Amino acid sequence: MTTAWRDADIQRATRRPFSEPRVAIVHYWLVAMRGGERVIERLLGLYPQADLFTHVYDRAAMSPVIAGARVHTSFIDRLPFSRRLYQYYLPLMPLALEELDLTGYDLVISSEAGPAKGVITHPGSLHLCYCHSPMRYLWDHYHQYKARANPLARLAMPGLYHRLRTWDVASSARVDRFAANSQFIRQRIAKVWRRDAEVIHPPVDTALFSPAAQTGDFYLWVGQLVPYKRPDLAVDAFTASGRPLVMVGTGGMARSLRARAGPNVTFVERMSFDQLRAAYAGCKALVMTAEEDFGITPVEAMASGRPVVAYGRGGVLDSVVEHRTGLFFDEQSPEALNAAIAGMEHFLPHFDPAAAVAQAQRFAPEEFDLKMAALACVD
Repeated sequence: MTTAWRDADIQRATRRPFSEPRVAIVHYWLVAMRGGERVIERLLGLYPQADLFTHVYDRAAMSPVIAGARVHTSFIDRLPFSRRLYQYYLPLMPLALEELDLTGYDLVISSEAGPAKGVITHPGSLHLCYCHSPMRYLWDHYHQYKARANPLARLAMPGLYHRLRTWDVASSARVDRFAANSQFIRQRIAKVWRRDAEVIHPPVDTALFSPAAQTGDFYLWVGQLVPYKRPDLAVDAFTASGRPLVMVGTGGMARSLRARAGPNVTFVERMSFDQLRAAYAGCKALVMTAEEDFGITPVEAMASGRPVVAYGRGGVLDSVVEHRTGLFFDEQSPEALNAAIAGMEHFLPHFDPAAAVAQAQRFAPEEFDLKMAALACVD
């Protein structure tokens, strides 16, 4: 374990051990089931008696595992239209976190991508932060968010976000141990907070996916149709090449993408899980155009026995093995993507689906459980 022991760790090591610690899990908001919420599900499996704290909670949008937990909300949840406009209350979330009373807990696990790690814990407790990403809208994506904001928000953002960054860095000192979901996020933690972190990849239920006996002639893109995912890159590249592409997802760019796409690009807003499994197993390869913090879809594709064509930055470098389970392109341009697709056409006759499945197994939920339990050990 690379994280150095601090005074609080010494206190825990020298006190009388207890058999079952009281556990609190803190998540930024619970309004939809995405990758972060799947991590919360797994943590609740590890600590079924844990109390769950969050800013905003929409029980109807949660899985049965989360809906069955004891959930406590900050005062943000009681503000007008909080379930829909929660992001507008971001300036109040540091205060809201500090008002949560966690003095009775031995282990506090914060799940950070929005404000979560800033809770105040008891001196004898262990605070472990599982970091999906330092808040992108405060740091590396700040100027992109500002450029897309309305005029009033653009006017308020410089002073407001400056104060939030100061609090974000200060609150990182409240964490005893950090876990990062990829090497990419570990580097960002070191850059922003000057802290080290253990890399613990998020759990991917690889057992739900399996290869197909036959594959089709189409490439597959899966994700939200929003700017940072770069769906435009896939549409433009495949429209130029004429190769079949299936785009699965919804988002604000849907209309403009449909207007610029050629007839070889098929858009599917939603698929059932069985349909998505079949699409993964039946495609030539998955195409990933974004710089992701980790990226679950490449692991799901490999678990389905298919290779990945990905932009070679971010968390995908942890999951895809170049020239074994996929290929990378190093520039987000249609030309670079099409060159990688051409390379994939030559690679496919030599591709071994079993190698992709074996690589995907490294991210099975059991691996996450073992590493988190070790890092969260409070005895």
